[in-house]
Amino acid sequence: QVQLVESGGGLVQPGGSLTLSCAASGSIFSIWGMAWYRQAPGKQRELVAGITSRGSTNYADSMKGRCTISGDNAKNTAYLQMYSLKPEDTAVYYCKAILTDSATEPSYDLWGQGTQVSVSI
Repeated sequence: QVQLVESGGGLVQPGGSLTLSCAASGSIFSIWGMAWYRQAPGKQRELVAGITSRGSTNYADSMKGRCTISGDNAKNTAYLQMYSLKPEDTAVYYCKAILTDSATEPSYDLWGQGTQVSVSI
């Protein structure tokens, strides 16, 4: 069984930085891409950034220039470095992987349990 484990969330002051990690483990055949989403109270879940297995990246307009997504294919891990954080970045951050666990099965989305990021004085 494959699982995603996120880490690195916490409380940070406005203007501060934080790095989130998302590690996939289990019976993995291939990971096609990984992404970070966030969901603030009362709001819909939204994409923050994504990266493909080949290293192509995309970012939400609200986070462009304030975050960097990277991946380590050998470790099945994705990272999200965030800087110049604002109170409105406060949310639960979720990791998603698009993966297959065998050569004959279709790909599917797997979500992590989420990690809280709070930006406050």
